[in-house]
Amino acid sequence: MEEDNVVIEPLFEEYVDFDTFSKSDMRVVHIKDCFPVPKSSKLLQFTLDDGTGVDRTILSGIHAFYEPEDLIGKNVVAILNLPPRSMMGVDSCGMLLSAVCEIDGKEKLSLMIVDDQIHPGSKLY
Repeated sequence: MEEDNVVIEPLFEEYVDFDTFSKSDMRVVHIKDCFPVPKSSKLLQFTLDDGTGVDRTILSGIHAFYEPEDLIGKNVVAILNLPPRSMMGVDSCGMLLSAVCEIDGKEKLSLMIVDDQIHPGSKLY
């Protein structure tokens, strides 16, 4: 993929040891529902199937890049073992992973959407 004027963040110079990296619980999650958070122009609220049988809620500030109806039914990647973080009065229990770069002076964000044949709860290594 060739793009003119693409700017990416520099790589970290500090290494992370394997034990630290392996503490991150990254999994495939299925988006069951998604809607804008009231009184926020940036936040979307996701109801996710993470394979446990209990719905998970994650809030993400990606509304400038995605409309909720375009995401329902997709499988994406999330990190699930972050401590809950309250945003706009809702506990967000994890973080959706995305790729970010700048193209022609404008930020571009792409969720890590994966094949729909991958089962929710599948762990990434």
